[in-house]
Amino acid sequence: MRATVVNLGESKIREVANAGMARSDVLAFWFGESDEVTPEYLRQSAVESLQRGETFYSHNLGLPELRGAIASYMSALHGPIAADRVAVTAGGVSGLMLSMQALLDPGDKVVAVTPVWPNLTAQPQIMGAQLRRVALRPRPGGEWALDLDELLAAITPSTRLLVVNAPNNPTGWTLTREEQIQIMRHCRAMGTWILADEVYERLYYEPSTSSCAPSFLDVAEAADRLIVVQSFSKSFLMTGWRLGWLVMPADMTHHMGKLIEFNTSCTSVFTQRAGVAALQHASEITPGVVSHLHRCRDILVPLLQSLPQVEVACPRGGMYAFFRMAGRGDSLDLAKRLVLEAGLGLAPGSAFGLEAEGWLRWCFASRDPERLVLGVKRLKTWLGV
Repeated sequence: MRATVVNLGESKIREVANAGMARSDVLAFWFGESDEVTPEYLRQSAVESLQRGETFYSHNLGLPELRGAIASYMSALHGPIAADRVAVTAGGVSGLMLSMQALLDPGDKVVAVTPVWPNLTAQPQIMGAQLRRVALRPRPGGEWALDLDELLAAITPSTRLLVVNAPNNPTGWTLTREEQIQIMRHCRAMGTWILADEVYERLYYEPSTSSCAPSFLDVAEAADRLIVVQSFSKSFLMTGWRLGWLVMPADMTHHMGKLIEFNTSCTSVFTQRAGVAALQHASEITPGVVSHLHRCRDILVPLLQSLPQVEVACPRGGMYAFFRMAGRGDSLDLAKRLVLEAGLGLAPGSAFGLEAEGWLRWCFASRDPERLVLGVKRLKTWLGV
C-alpha cells in the first residue's frame, strides 16, 4: 500500500456522524445533502429504464441524449457549450478525480482555495502533487473573503493547477465576476489550468439574471485551460444517484473518455435516464429547491445570530451556515460533545482544513424547517443562554 494512501486523513464528518447515528434522538445536520427524496417522476424514469432491460454498458462519455441535454442546459446558463465538451461521470467526486488524473503528474504544483471540502485537497495529494493552500479569511461577523492579490501571487508559471470551489463548501463564499475575470486572465498568462467545482452554482441567493452564481464558463473561451465540475446531487435532490458531468476543452474530451474507461467504464444507463428527466424538468425542480433552501437559510441564520456567543454570516450560496462560538476549543471535540450532550449533529470546521478550526458547519437543507428551529433551541439550551 502506498504511504500516501495509508497516511490519508479519515473524514472527521464521518467520525462525528458515527458517534451519533445509533441515536434516534439526534437532529443530524452533518452531511451535505437534503433530507428530501428525489422527485417521484425522476425515480420512475429509472424504474422504466430497468423495466426495458437497460442494464448494459453505455458509452464511456455518457448517453448522447444526456450529453446533449447537459449541453443545452449549460448553454442556457452560460452561453453556447457544445456536447463534444461534455463528459458524464459517476458523480461530481468522480469528475474531480478524473480531472486530477488527467492533469497532474507527481511533483506538479497545485494551488487550492481553502477551507474547502476535503476531497479537493486530498485528491492532488493522492496524485503525488505538491499542494499549496491559499486561505479565505473570516471577517468580523463571520463572512469569509478572498485576498485576490495573495491568490494571484501564489499562481506562478510553475503552477500546474488552481482548484477553486465557489459557491464554497463550507463557508458560503462566492467569487465575484471581476475576481473570476482577473483569475482567468492571470491563469492564461501563467499557463495554469483551473479546476472549478461549481456544483452549488444554482444554490445562489443573490440577485442574478442567470439564476445562478458567477461561473468561470461566463468569462472563459472554449479552448481555455478550464474544467468545470457539475453534479445532479444538490440542485436536483439526487445525491445517492452518483451522477455528474464535466465541461472541458473539446480536444480533451476523447482522452477523458479513456480515463473514464479505466475508472468506472461508464455510468449506468438507468441513472442517466433519470438525469435526462431531471434536465427536462429543471425549470420545475431546481427553482423549488432553491426557494426552499433560501427560506431555510433565512430561518436558521437569524436564529443563530441571535445567540450571544455565536458568530455567523448569511451565506450567499450553498446550503450551509458556517459559524463559531468563542472559547469552545477544538471543533471536532465540540461537535462530538454537541451530539452527546445536546442531540445536535454538526460538521466540525477542522474537517475542511486548519483554516476552519473552531468553526462548525450546519447543513440547512431540511425538508421541515421546524427541525432547524428545534436544533437552535437545543444549541441555546446547551449554551445556557
